[in-house]
Amino acid sequence: QVQLVESGGGLGQAGGSLRLSCIVSRGTFSSYTMGWFRQTPGKAREFVTAIGESGDRTDYANSVKGRFTISRDNAKNTVYLQMNGLKPEDTAVYFCARMNPRLPGSPFSRALYDIWGQGTQVTVSS
Repeated sequence: QVQLVESGGGLGQAGGSLRLSCIVSRGTFSSYTMGWFRQTPGKAREFVTAIGESGDRTDYANSVKGRFTISRDNAKNTVYLQMNGLKPEDTAVYFCARMNPRLPGSPFSRALYDIWGQGTQVTVSS
């Protein structure tokens, strides 16, 4: 069974940085687009960023473009989210997810991801 485990969350300061990691156990990691989403209480889980199988394609939500960077290391079955220029509104639970390649559509769509991690809390103080 494929499992995604996030780490690296915690408390950050406005203007500071945090780096999240997501390790994927089992499966052929390099065959899948990977994404990061985030969720705050009472709101829907929202797209943050995604990266293609080889890392050559990345997509970002407008709210994080220029501040966050997604990357992956296929040899380590790991996807990363480098978060710079943190803002209090970045406070959320962050989830990594694996996209189902059999489903057509854009990496921005939450419905295309069928395996999720448990999430890691990121809290940004002002």
